[in-house]
Amino acid sequence: MNLIVDTGNTRVKLAVFEKDTLVEVLFIEVNNFLSETKKILKKYRITAGILSNVSFISEKELQKLQNILNLLVLSSSTNVPFTNLYETPETLGVDRIGLVAAAVNKYSEKNILIIDAGTCITFDFVNEQSEYLGGAISPGIEMRYQALHKFTVKLPILEKKGPKNFIGNNTNESIHSGVVNGVINELEGVIGQYKSKYSDLTVVLTGGDTNFLAKQLKSSIFANQNFLLEGLNEILIFNKDK
Repeated sequence: MNLIVDTGNTRVKLAVFEKDTLVEVLFIEVNNFLSETKKILKKYRITAGILSNVSFISEKELQKLQNILNLLVLSSSTNVPFTNLYETPETLGVDRIGLVAAAVNKYSEKNILIIDAGTCITFDFVNEQSEYLGGAISPGIEMRYQALHKFTVKLPILEKKGPKNFIGNNTNESIHSGVVNGVINELEGVIGQYKSKYSDLTVVLTGGDTNFLAKQLKSSIFANQNFLLEGLNEILIFNKDK
């Protein structure tokens, strides 16, 4: 069995896979990271693990994790099941690498746009030859709400909410329209750009805001909140076979 450790910008995910089948997912606090990992190792017969670290794990914590688990630490030099044509591969986030691996595994020989709606919104494109070409990075929904409050004197901080109308008739509704309606139109616009060049485009939406956004998009998409976990597991399997 495989253990997937995904440390994002706001939380840690632990996932257990039996081959390519997801068995369990845990969302844990940073402070409980190592203790919860040890519990998982006692519960399951884990033979290998992979770490995608985009945030907080220090070298000391990493060493402790490597002492208890046969661990692959994902980086730009890790063997992956696609050709990386990014101009600066060493700067490509490991989370984006995992998403592309999931895409080429699940939708082989297709043009795929992966949209990860989390702290940031990332767009990643891989063509039908399994060549990763790049994409875009944009502020996420929560970041946009925070920015409006932080960089102005009077605008309040709000929880995300779908606007009642695209024409906001008070300050709160204007903010909701600006943020949420703005994101929806951004996603639809980017999807349209890719479809104008790749008419047979497959679009995957993932990340923490998947459910919130999926029901508001008009474009045909595949929504999968566990897409990154599946991709990380695929990279681990790919490297086991090397």
